[in-house]
Amino acid sequence: MIVREATHNDVAVMARVHVDTWRTTYRGIVPDELLATLSYEKRENGWHQILDNTSKDDNFTYVAEDESGKIVGFANGGVERAGDSVYQGELTAIYVLKSHQQKGIGRELVRAVAQRLSQRGIHSMLVWVLAKNPACRFYETLGGQKVYEKEIERGGVKLIEIAYGWMDTANLQRHSAT
Repeated sequence: MIVREATHNDVAVMARVHVDTWRTTYRGIVPDELLATLSYEKRENGWHQILDNTSKDDNFTYVAEDESGKIVGFANGGVERAGDSVYQGELTAIYVLKSHQQKGIGRELVRAVAQRLSQRGIHSMLVWVLAKNPACRFYETLGGQKVYEKEIERGGVKLIEIAYGWMDTANLQRHSAT
């Protein structure tokens, strides 16, 4: 597996990974109507915008390729978006195709984000995740602590979102390397 910085050439595949992962992960958590309206084209447009604004927004995106060179996951991170005084970095998005989960790809993507934050002098990080998302266990295994909770709305349904935090991304990097 290779983890590398994303380029605009990766956007179409990233959009597919994003939409397909939402459809497998969030079925039964968010309304089926919401999942049905997800569009590869809309996600492509969104990822082009994100990559266009990388330097302005101070964020970055990595993709994970399998042995054949196919993109099977990605992660986005940067400065924490709400100005949190404790957790200064944020893992904004991480998606790995269901067929490639539990193979260490997510760990490597998290590590890449944590390392990039560390290079910028940011040593704490959080990630927001739906409380019913099976990935909660993944973050807990990586040492994430539940630090915040809020109610959000998706597809007309109120959901609970949890923030997992790491006070020291150096610990996270060591933890994820195992």
